[in-house]
Amino acid sequence: MSVSVIIPTFRRPEGLRHAVESVLAQSRQPDQLVIVDNDPAGSAARVAATAKAIARCDVVYIHEPQPGVSNARNAGFAAATGRYIAFLDDDEIASVGWLEALLDTARTLDASVVFGPLRGEALDVSGIRADLAHRLYSRIGPAQDCRLDKPFGCGNSLIDRDAFEIADRPFDPRMNASGGEDDVFFALLARQGARFAWSARAVGTETVDATRTGWRYLLARSFAFGQGATQSCSRGGRMNWPGIVFWMGVGLAQTLVYGSLAGLTSLAMPRRAAEFLDRCVQGAGKFLWIEAFEPRFYGQVEG
Repeated sequence: MSVSVIIPTFRRPEGLRHAVESVLAQSRQPDQLVIVDNDPAGSAARVAATAKAIARCDVVYIHEPQPGVSNARNAGFAAATGRYIAFLDDDEIASVGWLEALLDTARTLDASVVFGPLRGEALDVSGIRADLAHRLYSRIGPAQDCRLDKPFGCGNSLIDRDAFEIADRPFDPRMNASGGEDDVFFALLARQGARFAWSARAVGTETVDATRTGWRYLLARSFAFGQGATQSCSRGGRMNWPGIVFWMGVGLAQTLVYGSLAGLTSLAMPRRAAEFLDRCVQGAGKFLWIEAFEPRFYGQVEG
């Protein structure tokens, strides 16, 4: 079972170094590691050169100078040669048995797409904001491997490319700055009969710096998560108007109900308040799903 691990990166050399080191320390080595440098200045080149010098697997460095999360994922996907594609983000660190666990789950559960847990780390905030950050940067699931009814995001995932008809550049470039490209991608795989599964032992750690724990960033991230459900009905080659109307209705109801609950619980129950606030803002994202309202997170280049 040949495996390619893809790490897209944008101006995060220290995070990339830790991610790469975790991949090279795997109990089951990948056959190929693809590092996609999405910085026009090529800031990841030094980390990639070091990886090439010490790796026991093939290391491919791709410079995709046009910033955007879809551009980066597409460049990695096109360069990957493995049957199985594993995605790890440049702020994630894989546990030693990560890749082995993903592959074991794919085999034992006959799954074509597998996701693993993520835990947020170094969240130097407190109160409701800390609880909201943990919700947004952690992926918590069952204690045992199992089949899933719906997918998660790309980071810490494994895809059996032979199970699908997938173009070399399958991620929607319209979502380059906003994210959500993985929601549309996995919706495409679901329409092709994807069998989703959870690998409880495929643990990753997401390292979060202070620039991503401010209120404005957290709420924008929650809003963008909410947009994904409705946007997945509007992209991928066709407009699913019944689906769009459904998710807009769900979003409006979420905003009204959970907004009230967040206010009521903010003083006495901060953890529940964070949950309700997240659901409220995600609801607003489902309702206000059009491109004009999309937050911009990825590939932003100064002057």
